[in-house]
Amino acid sequence: MPKIRANGISLNYEEYGPATAPTLLIINGYSSQMTSWPDDLHQGFVARGFRVIRFDNRDTGLSEKFDGILPDIREVMKAVAEGREPDVPYLLNDMADDAAALLDELGITSAHIAGASMGGMIAQLVALRHPQKTRSLVSIMSTTSDPSLPRSTPEAQEALLSRPPTEAKHDVVEHTMKTRKVYGSPAYLDDETWLRGHIGRNYDRMYYPQGAIRQYAAIMASPPRTEPLKKLRIRTLVLHGAADTLIMPEAGRHTAACIPGAELKIIDGWGHNFPRPAVPLLVDTIATFIDGAERDRDEAFARPATPGCCDEQ
Repeated sequence: MPKIRANGISLNYEEYGPATAPTLLIINGYSSQMTSWPDDLHQGFVARGFRVIRFDNRDTGLSEKFDGILPDIREVMKAVAEGREPDVPYLLNDMADDAAALLDELGITSAHIAGASMGGMIAQLVALRHPQKTRSLVSIMSTTSDPSLPRSTPEAQEALLSRPPTEAKHDVVEHTMKTRKVYGSPAYLDDETWLRGHIGRNYDRMYYPQGAIRQYAAIMASPPRTEPLKKLRIRTLVLHGAADTLIMPEAGRHTAACIPGAELKIIDGWGHNFPRPAVPLLVDTIATFIDGAERDRDEAFARPATPGCCDEQ
């Protein structure tokens, strides 16, 4: 798997599909590797005519780690509450700049940016900080981080932050299977044999719980995006599951309400995961939206300039 220096760190990435096709960059959620996406997902996008790039965020998978730096989450939250600058190694802004720098290093002028959960927060920041690189934005099961929004259910929050009894593969796999049932998708159930194998393969590739602490600190330390998103002028799709108990559907509705002209789709029975039975619907929904964004761009560039604009003399 190729690695590249971007934004001063080493990022591990993969790309699929023809280099001449419209590019879709997909950004992972909290503590998850790029291989956490089912292969059906990127294969589905390639079949729809896209070039797909996925990568390991910093502190996950095979990308660069910030070993030994362990922020105190309670102190981070206290600093935020008191209006002080938290002591964290990086913020979500830095992770967004990683994604933008990866595009630069690959020679990609602009791409459609999609992210799930924490990856959706990062994708929003790519659009805000690097609008010229963002052809469209797809915010999936994510949030503006506005403090007024409802919190996770206690069960989902506990599942997210709980740890397995040991770091042995069997314990990690069984613990992950258990927690996924708490905030998974009741209408889209993965085959348990396949899912257990998928989780095990990700464990073999890289099990690195230390990175989750720093990523969680980055989420807690990063300010809400409510007001900046109101100024965003990029075509946006917001996708959320009606059964999501980790980031509630209200967060998706709020994200769409903040971004002018954003499209919102709430999917019944979908929770906070990417089960394989839901992948065809998700691919079709996202690909159809991106196709529309590409047509809009083509039509905009095909229209003659309005007389007197663009410094015409």
